[in-house]
Amino acid sequence: MRLSRLALATTKETPADAEIVSHQLMLRAGMIRKLGAGLYTWSPLGMRVLRKVETIVREEMDAIGALEILMPAVQPAELWQQTGRWDTMGDLMLRMTDRAEREYCFGPTHEEVMTDFVKRDVRSYKQLPATYYQIQTKFRDEIRPRFGLMRAREFLMKDAYSFHMDSDDLAREYQSMRGAYVRILDRMGLDYRIVAADSGAIGGAKSEEFHVLAQSGEDALAVSSEGSYAANIEAAMTVPGDGERPAPTRELKKIDTPGVTTIAALAAHLDVPTEATSKAIVVMGEDARPVLLMLRGDHTLNEIKAEKLDGVATPLTMADEATIRAHFGAGPGSLGPVNTNIAVVADHALAKAADMVVGANYDGAHFTGFNWGRDHPEPRFADLRNVEAGDASPDGHGHIQILRGIEVGHVFQLGDKYSRALELSVLDEDGRAVTPQMGCYGFGVSRIVAAAIEQCHDDAGIRWPMAMAPFELVIVPIKADKSAAVRETCERLYDELKAAGIDVAYDDRGLRPGPMFADAELIGIPHRLVVSDRGIEAGMLEYRGRGDAESGEVAADVAAIRQKIGRG
Repeated sequence: MRLSRLALATTKETPADAEIVSHQLMLRAGMIRKLGAGLYTWSPLGMRVLRKVETIVREEMDAIGALEILMPAVQPAELWQQTGRWDTMGDLMLRMTDRAEREYCFGPTHEEVMTDFVKRDVRSYKQLPATYYQIQTKFRDEIRPRFGLMRAREFLMKDAYSFHMDSDDLAREYQSMRGAYVRILDRMGLDYRIVAADSGAIGGAKSEEFHVLAQSGEDALAVSSEGSYAANIEAAMTVPGDGERPAPTRELKKIDTPGVTTIAALAAHLDVPTEATSKAIVVMGEDARPVLLMLRGDHTLNEIKAEKLDGVATPLTMADEATIRAHFGAGPGSLGPVNTNIAVVADHALAKAADMVVGANYDGAHFTGFNWGRDHPEPRFADLRNVEAGDASPDGHGHIQILRGIEVGHVFQLGDKYSRALELSVLDEDGRAVTPQMGCYGFGVSRIVAAAIEQCHDDAGIRWPMAMAPFELVIVPIKADKSAAVRETCERLYDELKAAGIDVAYDDRGLRPGPMFADAELIGIPHRLVVSDRGIEAGMLEYRGRGDAESGEVAADVAAIRQKIGRG
């Protein structure tokens, strides 16, 4: 493409409201323009990147036999009410009514619509398995849209859904889709991790996330230093420690701790390390009675794990102070298991602890020398906390490292959650009605553009991987207004490179070299050719890769150029 036709609008200034690198560079490069909170218009330059992502995604979806469809963005409330998500999606859902007062939403996802489509068209086991996908706009009403495309309200997503006669076939397709996502990210040339994840509002028994690694990533990932274990920190497991619990060496003793209600203050007051203390968190149980959760003082409760405990109410509900005082006789900050008659669940890290500091259930008092079995019956031990760097890896290999990642894909084994709620059934070989098993597979088409920039940039701008770049190569003329040879060489190279299948840009805007070089680096074109009279005389072009420290030379013919840029 001739850049004079692209309406390229770059700027040196960093927009004041752009907080992260991808937002800053996409605005500076003129890839997107803000319309409203969390709403962006894609420019012609931005669309070139977006379409390259879409092409890779489509090719890999088609390769595994997925069938492309397009579902309505606006969805009737009845479907969501049948699955119960009309209420549980909460304020994330943009709701509306038509002139007949019928309720609708702008789809944040399409499980319900997809299931309804299959319900109308699929009758027999002979029509399954089937996998459908679409690339379409979604809308989620983020409470605080920020970080540009990273947390936009409107975004482009590839969502796919599969239907199966049994869970074994679902597991097969899950692995097939997982493999397609691996190939997509490999083709894009990004550094990523696949991690075990919580299924959240989508639901299902098993799910995994695909994260592009970047220091700015909002998600913390727990990754084994030596093995293959990887999980989102929300879903990462901790393991019980080895060895036996030490025998008690101290008597239970009540200590006055006036005004001490935090772990840090308690450790300082008693001059003990925080790991010698414990914290007590009171949540409500399924029977409306409180449940006491106990953790080591330096650990943090994982609320997702806590909510999944047998006997704990869903959604997880913290007990209010009145309930706490009614059952413990004291307020938060002074609670413990001694002389209580409610259920106690303790984290694995406390299973081997002895002579602990716990709340005394008196305001301004704690016990030292607390031991399980002696001072309170053995509790139920469970995995309650967030993993931390240095924890033993659950796969038994090495220790946990914490990396930062940006979620760009998520695959789920849904089971029959939606097919049962929407009364989808098909006839099996014996003529019996069977509820199909479902899979769901999302990929952030617009989000991965921002994620790639977060991983691939430098002080000069974006450093696109070749497969995602708006152009593979840019031709930059020097003094073309004064040299017919430069103009003729640029035109010849431009035509020949296009004919050879190279996605080439020709900077024919008539600018000085400095601004042309700066724009090429800012928008991230991987390869640059400079055409000058001196080079033409020598039969050479100046070449520089986007990440190169110095410029070099390449012969002024297509074969040599293709070899230089890795297309030979």
